[in-house]
Amino acid sequence: MAETPGLLIDGFDHLLLDLDGCVYEGPRAVPGAVPALARARAQGVTLSFVTNNAGRTPAQVAAHLVELGIDAGPDDVVTSAQGAAARLAELVPPGSPVFLVGGEGLLRALEEVGLRPVSRLDDDPVAVASGFGPELPWQRIVDAGILLRLGLPWVAGNADMTFPTGNGLAPGHGALVELLERFSDRRAEVTGKPAPGLFLEAVRRRGGRRPLVIGDRLDTDIAGARAAGLPSLLVMTGVTGPNDLAACPVESRPTHVGADLGALHLPVGEARWDPPTVGEVRPASSDAGGSVVP
Repeated sequence: MAETPGLLIDGFDHLLLDLDGCVYEGPRAVPGAVPALARARAQGVTLSFVTNNAGRTPAQVAAHLVELGIDAGPDDVVTSAQGAAARLAELVPPGSPVFLVGGEGLLRALEEVGLRPVSRLDDDPVAVASGFGPELPWQRIVDAGILLRLGLPWVAGNADMTFPTGNGLAPGHGALVELLERFSDRRAEVTGKPAPGLFLEAVRRRGGRRPLVIGDRLDTDIAGARAAGLPSLLVMTGVTGPNDLAACPVESRPTHVGADLGALHLPVGEARWDPPTVGEVRPASSDAGGSVVP
């Protein structure tokens, strides 16, 4: 008699969760996300929220999660703004003026590591920090381009080309990074996903011997999990679609695939190729050595 497969959540004690497209879309929770996470936490699983969005502070992100019904505090949130600020603190002396191309999340992160965010050329900045900032004035981008052509160090929180909203995909910070790279003939040093640093910081803060990375993007969440040496769950509620998954090369595949966060509480199935049916997504083969959640 075949052994009944266990639930996916049974194999893990710490979930490293992406936010946009995985837990929420703009002001609304992704359907099923809140009860799935409450159930995981009730089983003693630790939750960390790891986001490439540098626009808000950890406290603001945590407050949004609480509004949605998810218990969270600032220390549960790791942002790409924090990663960028920490890297810049390694590159320039304490108290240095850093030209800010981003929102409040990046501004506060720079202040927290002892750097001085500035927004004018005559403030004599010694480096450039960039991250998502929906209210950025065009003049700030112009001035950033001038500084980059002068050779100042440049650290970007992330290079995501898109992010999901309730009205569809929108241009992400990566679109601005690409513009500035082309103009300055420079490459940004990107500290957010798929670099492993944010995941490793979340594990350092909250511990856990069996962490699982969960996200909706192959190029950041899943690639970042691989870079950190961690297993991953791809949920199909955000950027990645069935065609993207089917075309994904073996070396870039997630360990598990599920329709949404409810997949955490379903039995683990074996990876195989079948034409997808409604509510079901599977990888092209089992070559990656992982499994899928039906």
